[in-house]
Amino acid sequence: MTWSSPSARERRDILRGTRSVALVGASNNPSRPSYFVATYLLASTDYDVTFVNPRLTELLGRPVYPSLADLPSKPDLVSVFRKHDDLPGVADEVIAAGARTLWLQLGLWHEAVAEHATDAGLNVVMNRCVKIEHARFAGGLHLAGFNTGVVSSRRHANL
Repeated sequence: MTWSSPSARERRDILRGTRSVALVGASNNPSRPSYFVATYLLASTDYDVTFVNPRLTELLGRPVYPSLADLPSKPDLVSVFRKHDDLPGVADEVIAAGARTLWLQLGLWHEAVAEHATDAGLNVVMNRCVKIEHARFAGGLHLAGFNTGVVSSRRHANL
């Protein structure tokens, strides 16, 4: 099966159908994108968020697991913050974990990984930020890429 980039509507549907998110490559460094995404997901979504990083034991008051296989439950979506060369192995872990979606963050693109995961029945999103996409569909995306917290008379779009 050949991978094709999901449309905006398909990405919205993926996020609407997601209940749990695992962040692979989560960092405790506040200047790293994974930290920013982690704080957003915890503060602005109802997702059950878990973190994966073999070098950490705790992040934002939550346990960090050494691998996807160590998670207490199966994640719906796995958001990946790892280098390009690590992606084939991560994809195998995501497939083995029983996740429905492999989400490669901004800057990550790997056609062979996408096709492998698609062949295994997963949704695959590449080179997109799960935080930005969630905020876009929830109506909270500011031009600078964050939720301004401004109250508006505009009707809130439920994801």
